[in-house]
Amino acid sequence: MKRVIMVRPAGPRNVGMALRICDNFGPCELVLVRPERPGILVHPEFEQMSHGVKDIDHKLRVVDDLSEALTDCTWAVGFTARVRDSVVREEWGRTIGRLKDLAAGTEERLALVFGAEATGLDVTEAALCQELVHIRTAREHTSINLAVSVGVVLQSLFTGEEVFQDEPGGVMLSGGERDYLRENLKYVFTEKVARSQEAARVIALSIDRVFTSATLTTSDARSWHMMARALGSEKIPSDFGLDPHPRSRKAKEPKSR
Repeated sequence: MKRVIMVRPAGPRNVGMALRICDNFGPCELVLVRPERPGILVHPEFEQMSHGVKDIDHKLRVVDDLSEALTDCTWAVGFTARVRDSVVREEWGRTIGRLKDLAAGTEERLALVFGAEATGLDVTEAALCQELVHIRTAREHTSINLAVSVGVVLQSLFTGEEVFQDEPGGVMLSGGERDYLRENLKYVFTEKVARSQEAARVIALSIDRVFTSATLTTSDARSWHMMARALGSEKIPSDFGLDPHPRSRKAKEPKSR
């Protein structure tokens, strides 16, 4: 479980954007620690930037201090652009793999702590975190917008394993799958549809040209193979000397000793 903690946020737009980002890459809670504006959650800019988020009362809460926000958290990561005396900051890209399991675990609660827009985390606040990290940027501009930082971090930790598993358009064809589709179409259209050798030659050239370079998904391939079967093709990949899934086949073969 992930919890984003924004300490002393000043901008209602940043808070609204962060809430929406938490919805995008959840499950994730948002906790505000002493926001600078008492009415930040009823500000028009907050409402504008959090548009579409439902059940806000259950996804966002406000507390008086960082210790309270961290009470039930199992690990806290503070984000800071400052170099601090005797405290080693990790680069965010190097910590992602290690923290993904914590973020996804139901028994863990990972706190991601962000400081105020202008001043960041102070020394006392940083000391409450088990580790400090920074997000690497180009030298030309080292400052990152608060809500953007939240987005970078949450997207990095988001697995999406249970979201959109069955995409209606399928996935992109592999090279072997493309070869099988192309050969099957050339077979059925040149052997069973074309009425002359010249027609067969032109059709084969066209199929090679189009189906070699076209953007094709597994859903497209299923549709074309169904058309080929309707036209009389019963061909399978091995009939063309092809194995469209060599990796899967090799994975199932017993290992030689």
